[in-house]
Amino acid sequence: MPPGQDCYSPDANPNNFDEIHRMKTKPEATSKAHSFSERVKDIIKRIPRGKVATYGQIAALAGNPRATRLVVWILNSSSQKDKLPWHRVVNSKGQISLKPNYGYEIQKELLCQEGIKFDKNNSIDFKCYLWSPS
Repeated sequence: MPPGQDCYSPDANPNNFDEIHRMKTKPEATSKAHSFSERVKDIIKRIPRGKVATYGQIAALAGNPRATRLVVWILNSSSQKDKLPWHRVVNSKGQISLKPNYGYEIQKELLCQEGIKFDKNNSIDFKCYLWSPS
């Protein structure tokens, strides 16, 4: 890497192990990632019963609208440990992203128990059920 070039530069080669290692261990990146993760978890905890939020909505509220995959990762890795209401998070189509036999049925049942209705395409009506934080 040329002197003075930040390892977060778009010119950094993501296939280079040394650059990836520096990105993961740079203190600023660790604290930013931690605070983003904490913000995501706090937002998910605020989703009320009977409402849903999308991965993208949570990413935007946490300060990075392009980080939907990171929201998925945080939810997957932290939902049990942090007692997150993971079932209240759906995709941008208003559908459950989990596959049948891999959590789909559990998530749908939990949402139905909270009064959320699904249409014939197994979609949730955002006009009725999308959480709008104040």
